[in-house]
Amino acid sequence: MPYFDAASAAPLHPVAREALLASLDEGWADPARLYREGRRGRLLLDAAREAAAEAVGCRPDELVFTPSGTQAVHSGVFGALAARRRVGRRLLHSAVEHSSVLHAAEVHTAAGGSCAELAVDRTGRVAAGDVAAALGPDTALVCLQSANHEVGTGQPVGEVAALCQEAGVPLLVDAAQSLPWGPVSGAWSLLAASAHKWGGPPGVGLLVVRKGTRFAPQGPRDERESGRSPGFENIPAIVAAAASLRALRAGPDSADEAARLRQLVDRIRTRVPELVPDVEVVGHPVHRLPHLVTFSCLYVDGEALLHELDRAGFSVSSGSSCTSSTLTPSHVLRAMGVLSEGNVRVSLPYGTDEADVERFLEVLPQVVRSVRERLGVPAAGRETVATTAGGAPETSSAPAGEEPGGPAGSTEPAGLVVDSLGKRCPLPVIELAKAIHEVPVGGTVTVLADDEAARQDIPAWCAMRDQEYVGERPAERGAAYLVRRRA
Repeated sequence: MPYFDAASAAPLHPVAREALLASLDEGWADPARLYREGRRGRLLLDAAREAAAEAVGCRPDELVFTPSGTQAVHSGVFGALAARRRVGRRLLHSAVEHSSVLHAAEVHTAAGGSCAELAVDRTGRVAAGDVAAALGPDTALVCLQSANHEVGTGQPVGEVAALCQEAGVPLLVDAAQSLPWGPVSGAWSLLAASAHKWGGPPGVGLLVVRKGTRFAPQGPRDERESGRSPGFENIPAIVAAAASLRALRAGPDSADEAARLRQLVDRIRTRVPELVPDVEVVGHPVHRLPHLVTFSCLYVDGEALLHELDRAGFSVSSGSSCTSSTLTPSHVLRAMGVLSEGNVRVSLPYGTDEADVERFLEVLPQVVRSVRERLGVPAAGRETVATTAGGAPETSSAPAGEEPGGPAGSTEPAGLVVDSLGKRCPLPVIELAKAIHEVPVGGTVTVLADDEAARQDIPAWCAMRDQEYVGERPAERGAAYLVRRRA
């Protein structure tokens, strides 16, 4: 069964498996002890640290191992902020950072600090100029991922690092997704990563604090890992993580494999919109990870789509709110302003067979078609959708001059009103698509919806269908979204 979710967790690398099994017999003792078993464990730990540092591009004494990538991010954020609290308590981060950064920012704000979110463009990329404008005398830390975990977009880390260095502000880089593909360039100050992203065992992260960076570890101090990561080191897992990272970098075919996967991803990016109607491929087309592609399908329930792909033999991920326990769209897709419904993330692990990608491209159109048909959407999609599975949308025409559907303060007549209250994505968008041709060009449709995804997907639908999104206003339940027909 093809596994296409390496961005969540890569399959265990064969070198990692061998190193793990071997070190279970050799690396079980306390590396802080002076007897032979302890010394043997210390030698394994030191060798792993040197190998990981070489792959990262730092000194071994700048790198410590942590119990996870999330712990590495949290330790890095709070240690850097604490060390610079006399300078200021302002944290800058992009709107598309991993949740580990966002959760740390929430804790920092609750403790009296301040945070500023850097916007991204429609491809998910931060503008270095925006970072320069946001840097101030009270800025304590900037956090920026090297590449996004959901859409693969690479960030201008080198440019941002130079700006931060000039301003005297440390930059923490979350390199979890990019480190398997090469070191992070630039004069960054701190770096975090996670072994299970590159084929190491889960439960191992790494944190790098470069010399000269002010850092004050938080929580109870420990004599292990330079006081930055307390607790007994999991030496077998650490050895396996370092061995697999080194194998990826030192392998004679590593660059060729990255190029091969990039070609496969390029094929998916090109072919999916050709094979499936009403698809938006998201993420930067050039500045991106070589193995990851994300696309969203109009008029598709994300959870149903993932279940059907799983039944067809493909393991993929999604940022759709329909697949989330919170029922809210991915914060990454929301920040980019792109469609969230029917979202699919394909991330190819090392060694992916070309034939599996071709079979995915063969299966996907039928899978999307079957999900749309289940919702009452014909295969062609477009605005001429049929009645939904829940029946025709409830519509009404407001008398001329009334404005139940217009945004706050608007004098725009409501035109046609579609009641999608209580319905989850993608039904509000499907019902909007049905109703748009029931009004004349220049007329309006107001969609009443209480699904949070509608706030994101209705404007995205308008951009894809060349209709005008006028705005929203609060309603008795949820919100009223106003769309004007252009064509």
